[in-house]
Amino acid sequence: MKQVLTVSCKLQVTPEQVVKIDELLQAFADACEYTNRMVKPGLTNEQAMQSLIYNDVRARFGLSSQLAIQAVRRVAGNRKTAKQKGKPVRKFAPTSAAYDERVFSFREHDWTVSLRLLGSRERFKLAIGNYQRGLLKGQTPKTATLLKRQNGTYYINIQLESQPPVIETTDKVLGCDLGRTDIVVTSEGDKHSGKDITEIRDHYSHLRAKLQQKASIGTRSSRRRCRELLKRLSGKERRFQTHQNHVISYQLVQKAKTNNQVIALEDLTGIRERTNELPRTKVERRRSNSWSFYQLRQFLTYKCIKFGVKLVLVNPAYTSKTCHNCLHIHPVQWLSYRSGKSFRCGHCDWSGDADLNGAINISVLGQLINLPGGSGALSCSLQDHVLRAAENPNLSRQAG
Repeated sequence: MKQVLTVSCKLQVTPEQVVKIDELLQAFADACEYTNRMVKPGLTNEQAMQSLIYNDVRARFGLSSQLAIQAVRRVAGNRKTAKQKGKPVRKFAPTSAAYDERVFSFREHDWTVSLRLLGSRERFKLAIGNYQRGLLKGQTPKTATLLKRQNGTYYINIQLESQPPVIETTDKVLGCDLGRTDIVVTSEGDKHSGKDITEIRDHYSHLRAKLQQKASIGTRSSRRRCRELLKRLSGKERRFQTHQNHVISYQLVQKAKTNNQVIALEDLTGIRERTNELPRTKVERRRSNSWSFYQLRQFLTYKCIKFGVKLVLVNPAYTSKTCHNCLHIHPVQWLSYRSGKSFRCGHCDWSGDADLNGAINISVLGQLINLPGGSGALSCSLQDHVLRAAENPNLSRQAG
């Protein structure tokens, strides 16, 4: 299994090259639109689409053979994604174009790339730092994506293929409970506090509210200035969240690699939609919805592949309600032994941090998934637990 790492590199472009790039991006988008319109909607096979539309695309839009193939390939890929989501294909904007090794090349000695445009090939200097140079050094990339960002700058996203290390078999699992008060709590008691993060996010929210109020009143120039500040503030907060998720995910993966552990996470797919149905204040809703836990999971996924750490997802049902010490759940269905950040079991009287309790439960479930039938992580406890339930009908709701 190969891992693909994308290196984003800014291009240094001249005014003449800007015109040529824009023409290429527009032609590529028009070719995608034309292909999507002319080929029957149910067809998603790339080869079949190419046999039907390839010659026409080349003749109409002036694309080279490989760029025409890439345009058809993008339509096929977008159709497959849209089919999975049950939505139609969106409009193709002139903001990106895909390249392969026949129309793209990278040269290390002067840090430049060569791209095929409409009727010509242009060479661009890369405006990159030591981080990108370290990743690109000694590499021969075969694919890339040309991008035009909203601020008018141009980037080339270079894809690097690598063979990740082999994941070693282990029975040790690091359970990770995700939350808002503490972004992550591990089964070993390590915490990544969300207190400072919440304060910064609340500060951004307060600034946005003030700027939005001023953007609706005042002079014409002041309203324009407020809208510009709102746009800058949005990007700043987004970069802050991305940085924090990178730091947290890297530390978790390095700890698991050092201790030869598997990382276990709750599968929280759809959690935002479910929690939004609950009655909450406007502030609580904003705090819950504004942090990107899915991004954190994505970062953990690719970092685990990169460093040879296994990642497993567990069912989140009852992980926060079950006592890890005795596997007991409150006998009344709508009640719980958890209260905020505290957990006190009414069966064995264990008390402690609720997120730590959940992380330990996630770790145990992760062991069952990691070594199914071989770990015995819950067998004895569950056997005793079932016997107690049989003796006491009031303890009918038990972990299973």
